[in-house]
Amino acid sequence: MPAPVSRLAAPDARSGRRARVARIGALATGTALVASALLATPAVAAPPRAVDPFHPDFGPNVTIYSPDTPVDQIQADLDALHAQQVDAEMSTTRQAVYFLPGQYGSTADPLQVKVGYYTEVAGLGASPEDVTVHGAVEVYNRCLADGGTGNCLALVNFWRTISNLSIDIDKAGQDGCRASAEFWAVSQAVSMRRLDISGGNLSLMDYCTAGPQYASGGFIADSRLPFVINGSQQQWLIRNSEVAGWSNAVWNQVFSGVVGAPDDAGFPNPPYTTVDETPVSREKPYLYVDDEGRYNVRVPAAQRDTSGISWGAGETAGRSIPITDFYIATPSDSVKDINNALARGQNLILTPGIYDVAQSIQVKRANTVVLGLGHATLTAVNGAVPLEVKDADGIVVAGVTIDAGTQLSPVLLRVGNPNGNKKLDASNPITLSDVYFRVGGPHVGKTTTALEVNADDVLIDHTWVWRGDHGVEGFDPNNGVNGDTERWNTNTGTNGVIVNGDDVTATGLFVEHFQTYNTLWNGENGRVILYQNELPYDPPTQADWTQPNGTLGYPGYKVADHVKNHELDGAGVYVFNQNNPSILTTNGFEVPETPGVKLHHIMTVNLSAGTVQHVVNGVGGQADSTNTGTPQFVVDYPTP
Repeated sequence: MPAPVSRLAAPDARSGRRARVARIGALATGTALVASALLATPAVAAPPRAVDPFHPDFGPNVTIYSPDTPVDQIQADLDALHAQQVDAEMSTTRQAVYFLPGQYGSTADPLQVKVGYYTEVAGLGASPEDVTVHGAVEVYNRCLADGGTGNCLALVNFWRTISNLSIDIDKAGQDGCRASAEFWAVSQAVSMRRLDISGGNLSLMDYCTAGPQYASGGFIADSRLPFVINGSQQQWLIRNSEVAGWSNAVWNQVFSGVVGAPDDAGFPNPPYTTVDETPVSREKPYLYVDDEGRYNVRVPAAQRDTSGISWGAGETAGRSIPITDFYIATPSDSVKDINNALARGQNLILTPGIYDVAQSIQVKRANTVVLGLGHATLTAVNGAVPLEVKDADGIVVAGVTIDAGTQLSPVLLRVGNPNGNKKLDASNPITLSDVYFRVGGPHVGKTTTALEVNADDVLIDHTWVWRGDHGVEGFDPNNGVNGDTERWNTNTGTNGVIVNGDDVTATGLFVEHFQTYNTLWNGENGRVILYQNELPYDPPTQADWTQPNGTLGYPGYKVADHVKNHELDGAGVYVFNQNNPSILTTNGFEVPETPGVKLHHIMTVNLSAGTVQHVVNGVGGQADSTNTGTPQFVVDYPTP
């Protein structure tokens, strides 16, 4: 595994924001960054840590560029970073790359960047228009056969972020195909936020390599986009944005509050789902540098019934928090110190790295912001619950990945007291933005539930809750298909998401491979816009995938029988029982039969193995090996 990239501060040549220059140093050799365990509990709490508002120390894995940095230096650095991260799917390295306000690249010398695993690339302006990359910021297919020339796809292009930039597309020097678009060939746990892209097309698939060129993402929000080629993307959510046009759809392309969105009247041909206004939204917090050169975090306000971008007519509505009000944590900090900082009123930044957490980080105070940089990752140790969010208005958790550990955790993120009924402010919801979960993959993982939401009026804005269908855990490949039988008995995750609170909204809910209910919704007035699910690949036998009452399998989406009101727009449940293709699942969706529970544009599909007998409640066609890749659609349930 490659070593981390160092952050080297350049000498200040003059005052002002343009003089704060940093660059990536030479790549070290040897092993990857080793996580520092958050296990030690000092006898005396550390004093508050001073933060320089002009030069905050974000640690060795954050690189900050100025427009004064030579473009060839930036290009060489980021080429080296991409080479390090392009195949590092299960590595421990985490990186963030930030650009101070200004322009990077030119017609004579465009900056063309490729983004690998666990890499965040963002501008530090108050508006996306404050930082311009003249060139490209892209993700291509990974080619996994024939010496890197065959079996090219984007199905596992996970865990990367791009935000708060303008991209003036210039592919000069590329071949004809590569010059034809800005390519963003990605799948889950990849967000594109606050972008202004112009000068060419945006393609969500990479059509310039050998096949099959599959992609299965993804998420865009608060962005102004040119013509978009959806290509092979199986599902996608674009929220509160502007598009100049959209080319096609595969199974489940969803538009919420998007100016220029296509009409969905012909569903399922094409399978578009268009919601004119997003019922509840809050844009993700972002770092920026003000006109005096001070660092801040902008925390957008929650909005209701909106469409279009938040920054088109000026600064995004919300509040700014000076960086001096944050505790900037590193993986070597103890949970006790982090919790003490939160308790004394500080917000929390988690710098890039792996945090081994043996006791819960507790967020209790209203309006606290927890912001992860560069896919900062919390890993459960000794069965801990890594993160708990209490019943308090306006708490925001963003940009954090949470991993199960080798000992069983009851839950990985708990939002709200399971026994409480405190009434919160619906206009200032607890918000989760780009919060991801893993059970297995880089190591064995065990949890009962990944995400448990007990509070009312919570907003989930893009999450991927993943029980790993592949990884580097070392399972015996002869024990089931690709070690799946061992995976089923070792990487245990009972439920992906359980929602007990009322009035919870989710925009971009991706949940996969859990061993009973992937999503169980117990609260009233739930609202979900885009749901994507793959049922588990690895049940060894039908008995392992049968409910106690004898029902064959578990639906990928379950609304509890007592619920009276619930609404879902644009959803898919996919089956690929590679470990035992004879396995049956009765329904992709199960909901109570009551007028207030409404499902709109839902489908099931067989990916190559296994059977889902009905789409919802005994309604809809069977998805099986006779119609592989052909969705079984239900336009509305119940039928109007």
